[in-house]
Amino acid sequence: MLFRKKDCIAMILAGGQGSRLMVLTENTAKPAVPFGGKYRLIDFPLSNCIHSGIDTVGILTQYQPLQLNEYIGNGMPWGLNSSNGGIHVLSPYSKSESSEWYKGTANAIFQNISFIDRYDPDNVLILSGDHIYKMDYAEMLRAHNKKKADCTIAVLDVPIEEASRFGIMNTKGDGRVIEFEEKPKNPKSTKASMGIYIFKWSVLRKYLIADNEDPTSNNDFGKNIIPKLIDDQYKLFAYSFEGYWKDVGTIDSLWQSNMDILGDDPEFDLFDGEKIYSRNYAHPSSYIAKGAKIVNSYIAEGSTVYGNVYNSIISTGCTVGKNAEISNSFVMPNAQIGRNSVIKYAIIGEDSVVNANARIGDLPEFYDKSKWGIAVVGKDKVVPQNRILLPKEIF
Repeated sequence: MLFRKKDCIAMILAGGQGSRLMVLTENTAKPAVPFGGKYRLIDFPLSNCIHSGIDTVGILTQYQPLQLNEYIGNGMPWGLNSSNGGIHVLSPYSKSESSEWYKGTANAIFQNISFIDRYDPDNVLILSGDHIYKMDYAEMLRAHNKKKADCTIAVLDVPIEEASRFGIMNTKGDGRVIEFEEKPKNPKSTKASMGIYIFKWSVLRKYLIADNEDPTSNNDFGKNIIPKLIDDQYKLFAYSFEGYWKDVGTIDSLWQSNMDILGDDPEFDLFDGEKIYSRNYAHPSSYIAKGAKIVNSYIAEGSTVYGNVYNSIISTGCTVGKNAEISNSFVMPNAQIGRNSVIKYAIIGEDSVVNANARIGDLPEFYDKSKWGIAVVGKDKVVPQNRILLPKEIF
């Protein structure tokens, strides 16, 4: 069945294991990890799509997809439940020859060529499901069409001393990409790829098929598809993005991005501009006890706070016990913090319980830099009474 032809559809890569987030993704797909009190990582690309007028989205899942699939549902919270498009969860499936997991980012799209062909799109937008940012993809698409590009790659200007951590696009004066370097030791440019691509579908389709037939390929956009297009003289252009963007692939980056939304002048204003939509289950108003103290913090709906919260995020459905102290921390949904517990510079996982008198994390100045880091309590974990968890320690 051929649906109404689309100018552009989006494909969100959401199948990664997220191993660097450790205990937070043991039983949860990385894009389903909570963020900012009442959101999940997948909410950002989905909300960006709907604000950009993209009404057809494929979400490619693989690792521990149950919670993510349930969360996405029929796409209604994001306005992506139309009959001619909408949201589609796409998992690896058994074919006549064999059953294959997605072997790489490019292979994941290759395995869903038939889905994309249903909409006969002129262009395909490739996104990651684990980045925090607000972006108008429609502007990027207009730039792509204006230059008659075969591929447009969103780039962020980074400090030269950090450029070796990224895939770097080397360009001509008009923005045309002439070279792609993956984490170069001596970068020639500061244009870092954001992992956001718009491809002309007729071109990408051909190269996906060829890439799948190459036994030496990593089946990856950055390592294989993009370098091949450059070598074959296709028109690739960089699209500069100047807003907030963070890849929350590590414990430190997840913690930092949550801290970035706090304060009177936050680095990332989560609540300004285009709204981020999420599947918010019904919660009553939060209860803040008379003796509680809250400073520069965000308390989401359905929480009960008896203790003190400083420069922290308390997600939906949490309880903070009497005389507990939480500072510079991110507490995920439905966590229970016992009385007299002290939590500093930490992430407390979803549905976890920290019993009374526990001490989780500590101030950075109390430790050598090499020994200090964010303490983490994993999802569904129960921390015993009086337990001490040092900086960088994982429970």
